[in-house]
Amino acid sequence: MDYRSNVTYITFGGHVEVQRYRYLYFVFMFTVYMLIISSNVTIVSIIMIHKNLHEPMYIFIAALLINSVLFSTAIYPKLLIDFLSVKQIISYPACLFQWFSYYWLAATDFFLLSFMAYDRYVSICNPLKYTTIMQKTTVNIFLFSAWILPACLFSVLMFLSAKKAICKLHLKGILCNSTVQTLYCVRSTLLNIYGLTVFVTALLLPVLFILFTYTRILVVSYRCRGVRRRAAQTCLPHLLVLINFSCLAAYDVLLARLEPESSKIVRLIMALQVVIYHPLFNPIIYGLKMTRIYDHLKKLFCRTV
Repeated sequence: MDYRSNVTYITFGGHVEVQRYRYLYFVFMFTVYMLIISSNVTIVSIIMIHKNLHEPMYIFIAALLINSVLFSTAIYPKLLIDFLSVKQIISYPACLFQWFSYYWLAATDFFLLSFMAYDRYVSICNPLKYTTIMQKTTVNIFLFSAWILPACLFSVLMFLSAKKAICKLHLKGILCNSTVQTLYCVRSTLLNIYGLTVFVTALLLPVLFILFTYTRILVVSYRCRGVRRRAAQTCLPHLLVLINFSCLAAYDVLLARLEPESSKIVRLIMALQVVIYHPLFNPIIYGLKMTRIYDHLKKLFCRTV
C-alpha cells in the first residue's frame, strides 16, 4: 500500500530469475509481440485490400485476428515493463482492468468462433439460403455482439470484484488473470454465482454451439461427397483454432485451483504459453490453411523478394 497516494499495489511473484535474465526475457517477448502484430496485421490487410476476400467467413477471420492483437496489447506492454523493472508490481485498479481486458477479449474469441461456425453451417448445409441469411447487416450485428456482449458481462463482474476487500498483495503469476480471486479475504457467493453464469454464457454455450454446428456439417459431408473437400478446407482451420484456444482456456480456469501444487517454473511456462501460442497460432493457421489467403500471401512475398 502506498499511503502517500492511497493506492494499493499488487506484487507479481511468478517471474523466474527475472533480475538475472531480464534482458533475455525482454528481447524474447518483444520479438514475439512484434511477430504477433506483424503477422496478424498482414493477413487483416490482405483481407481488407482484396475484394474477393470480402465475404463473411474472411471478415470473421479478420475480426478474430484483430482481437488477437488487442489481447496481446493488453498483456505484452506491462510484461515488457516488468522485465526491465526492479519490482514487478501493478496498482490494484490497473490489475482489475487487465483482468477485465484479458477475459473480455478471450470471451470475444469464443463468440467469433461460434459465429464463424454458424457461417460455415449455413454455407455447407443451406447453400441456397446463404446469401439471404448472411447479409452485411447480419455480419455487422454478429461482430457488434461478439465484442459488446462479453464486455457487458465482464464489466459487471469487474465492478463486483472491485467492491471486495483484499487481504493479500501478492500474486503467484506474471499477469492479472484468474489468480486475482486469491487476493480476496472472503469469497462471495454472489460473485461465484455470477461468475458461473458468465462462464456458461461466454464459454460453455459458444463451445456447445460450435460442436453442434460442426457435427451437423460432418453429417452432411458424410452424406454428400461433393461438399467434403470444401468442408475440410474451410472448417479444419476453425477447429484447430478452437481446440488450441479451448485447451488454453481450460488451463486458465483451473489455474487458481492448481496453483499451490505446481512449481514456479511450470506456472511461468504455462502462463507464457497462454499469451504466446494463441495470438501466433491464428495467423499461421489461417495463412497456411485458407487457400485464398495463402495465394495472396505467396504473391505478396514473391513481390517483396
